[in-house]
Amino acid sequence: MFEGLTGRLGDIFDKLRRRGALSEEDVSAALREVRVALLEADVALPVVKQFVAQVKERAVGQEVLRSITPGQQVIKIVHDCLVEMLGEGEEINLRAAAPVPVLMVGLQGSGKTTSTAKIALRLKTKDRKKVLMASLDVRRPAAQEQLKVLGEQTGVDTLPIVPGQDPVVIARRAMEAGRLGGYDVVMLDTAGRLSIDEELMAEVAAVRDATRPAETLLVADAMTGQDAVTVATNFNDKVGITGIMLTRVDGDARGGAALSMRQITGKPIKLLGMGEKIDALEPFHPDRIAGRILGMGDVVSLVEKAVENIDKDEAEKLARKIEQGKGFDLDDMASQFRQIRKMGGMSGLMGMLPGIGKIKEQLKGANVDESILKRQEAIISSMTKEERKRPELIKASRRKRIAAGSGTTVQDVNKLLKQFEDMRGMMKQVQKLGKKGLMRQGLGGLLPPGLKGFPGLKGPR
Repeated sequence: MFEGLTGRLGDIFDKLRRRGALSEEDVSAALREVRVALLEADVALPVVKQFVAQVKERAVGQEVLRSITPGQQVIKIVHDCLVEMLGEGEEINLRAAAPVPVLMVGLQGSGKTTSTAKIALRLKTKDRKKVLMASLDVRRPAAQEQLKVLGEQTGVDTLPIVPGQDPVVIARRAMEAGRLGGYDVVMLDTAGRLSIDEELMAEVAAVRDATRPAETLLVADAMTGQDAVTVATNFNDKVGITGIMLTRVDGDARGGAALSMRQITGKPIKLLGMGEKIDALEPFHPDRIAGRILGMGDVVSLVEKAVENIDKDEAEKLARKIEQGKGFDLDDMASQFRQIRKMGGMSGLMGMLPGIGKIKEQLKGANVDESILKRQEAIISSMTKEERKRPELIKASRRKRIAAGSGTTVQDVNKLLKQFEDMRGMMKQVQKLGKKGLMRQGLGGLLPPGLKGFPGLKGPR
């Protein structure tokens, strides 16, 4: 989401780093560029003014300008001010008598119903809460059925649908069902509109008064830019929100909404929707987001993602095979591809790596094709068990059969086998280095050792 802003700020700060000393004029010139970059990223003008003034006040002090690395000092100040702008990361507030009502509000199309299911799944799996979901949307066709289907997919209970009931009646029935069923949390998915109107606000306010929610979460689409800030302000003024969830953060939005909403509404951003998958949900960490914006990466989130998604038994099994010299086969390669996909694909991983902004120019002509992972897995699945264990058996006739079976071409099969040989060569090097080499190559066994051989990164065309 912040890719454009990251690139602009990276160029500005590179100029500062190259200077041995900084004057007040140098800092002012850099901040003028920062101001333009933030405005282009859809950050609200009042927020930009306040941010630039805050940075300038701290950055023009003598202890900064006369320090050994003034450029780095200014970047640290910008980082700290970004963290302050984004606010503190907060968890969903469940400090209330069970069942705790959580009210989901927002405009139609912002991803509110899917977000309701994502949060419910997170509360169920990570916090071990018993959750009930209820759709109060009686206007949009099949809205209640949609939540029911999501409940079946996630294994989260949903309130039975009773046709003809209004939202307040449904909300009261949901709270009663929550009490009788021993639920910890009741998620209330309200109706959205294409635009804010008095009828929408009155309906949401009536549900709020009837249920007294511990959390009223606004679901806002990050792609809507400045409009998202207007929506947040209106909902906060008319209904009173306690937090914000941003959706489509994995898209190509310019990021201004995230930087503006907390500052203007005074309400924390609590969660980020990172994709279409039902488990694509992340807590909001201001310091990590600030690090990503400034090209410092987010190694903590990368390691957390690895711990959550990588099968520890598989990783240890592969490590033992390499250590004992038993060899790296195509089954192991397929396992590596599955783990990379579970971690968000190559694009997601690259966004968290420190300093990736510095090599953006080199990668401009490169094309990361995430779908190639699935094709590679299909090719391996079309091989026999013996072929996966002994790739040297795969000659011309077998390659034709594998290509036909996987819906690919012989050239695709050849590329995969070449990729495999490269990865196997790397594994042999790791084996020679021993345990310490294995740790260095695989980030302590958390990241797939085959990550360096990712097949979706093509050279410039």
